[in-house]
Amino acid sequence: MTSRAPLSRKLSAIAESATLKVDAKAKSLQAAGRPVISYAAGEPDFATPQFIVDAAAEALRDPANFRYTPAAGLPVLREAIAAKTLRDSGLEVAPSQIIVTNGGKQAVYQAFQAVVNPGDEVLLPAPYWTTYPEAIRLADGTPVEVFAGADQGYKVTVDQLEAARTDRTTTLVFVSPSNPTGAVYTPEETREIGRWALENGIWVITDEIYQNLVYEGARAVSIVEAVPELAEQTILVNGVAKTYAMTGWRVGWMVGPTDAIKVAANLQSHLSSNVNNIAQRAALTALSGPQDEAEQFRLAFDRRRRLIVSELAKIPGVEVPNPLGAFYVYPDVTGLLGREWRGQTPTTTLELADLILDEAEVAVVPGEAFGPSGYLRLSYALGDDQLLEGVQRLQSLFT
Repeated sequence: MTSRAPLSRKLSAIAESATLKVDAKAKSLQAAGRPVISYAAGEPDFATPQFIVDAAAEALRDPANFRYTPAAGLPVLREAIAAKTLRDSGLEVAPSQIIVTNGGKQAVYQAFQAVVNPGDEVLLPAPYWTTYPEAIRLADGTPVEVFAGADQGYKVTVDQLEAARTDRTTTLVFVSPSNPTGAVYTPEETREIGRWALENGIWVITDEIYQNLVYEGARAVSIVEAVPELAEQTILVNGVAKTYAMTGWRVGWMVGPTDAIKVAANLQSHLSSNVNNIAQRAALTALSGPQDEAEQFRLAFDRRRRLIVSELAKIPGVEVPNPLGAFYVYPDVTGLLGREWRGQTPTTTLELADLILDEAEVAVVPGEAFGPSGYLRLSYALGDDQLLEGVQRLQSLFT
């Protein structure tokens, strides 16, 4: 009998999301009764504001929401996204330049599909969000990592980008604030990188989903605001998940030049059609309604950020750059490697993260998920009491 044809080689090569894998393991241990504290998930612990939930409930009463709607998104929501893009990213766009997607991940996927061709090289500043390299490979591109360590505040320079550029380079990923590091590029740094991309005809895919979560007076200046001429070769990715505690609602979007949005819209028309209409109505209310609760979320994140940075800094061998955005801290823990802790000597942060989970019942994501070993990502989007107890467990383990 003839054997079955093989599975897709492209999909078989995809790695599982490391952050979701660690979070799932933590939740499994919690369900089994272990008092695990998890810093793994990039998910606010707050409930979605009630007025947004009420808008969704109201949308359920309108039969129009039970039908197909335009694949690119509800026109009224695209108008609201255009207004937000002008307000927060300094870019005036028409609603026709916007596609509403099933969360920011679909927007990231479609952005690479729209501008990357087989063999293209995509410059990927590291540390990076674990999904980017897989999405690049799914577009038949080649991710080229450009690493910036704690000594650079996890921010790459134009000199580094230029050194990595070849005649096959077509695209740059630019993320500020960053997941996993929380780094925020200054307006001057953003402008310099934007001008470099413009001069070299390089597409920029900029993920702005954390742009409203900034601290200490910082502002995440959009690369298209810093260099307006770059708009014709830039795709902006965003969504309601982080700012409004709406991760499960799955509403994101991409904004870009008309031709790029057209090809991405054609893809979405076959891939998924329209996003859930109830979720779209909720997202519309989030963007156009009062921002008071979103600001309270931001203030809570800021309080937690200051707490976790100060407490982690008390652990000898841990270096903690101060994150000015998102809700992550990304300490350099190379000072903990190669040393014996409770009978074990971890040499990588994969091994260190396993040790921490086993000995302290704390779940963290190792740096290997985001680039080189030697780092840990901790999300401080969890309750204040748990946040402090978890760090105190680490202090007890390593001091």
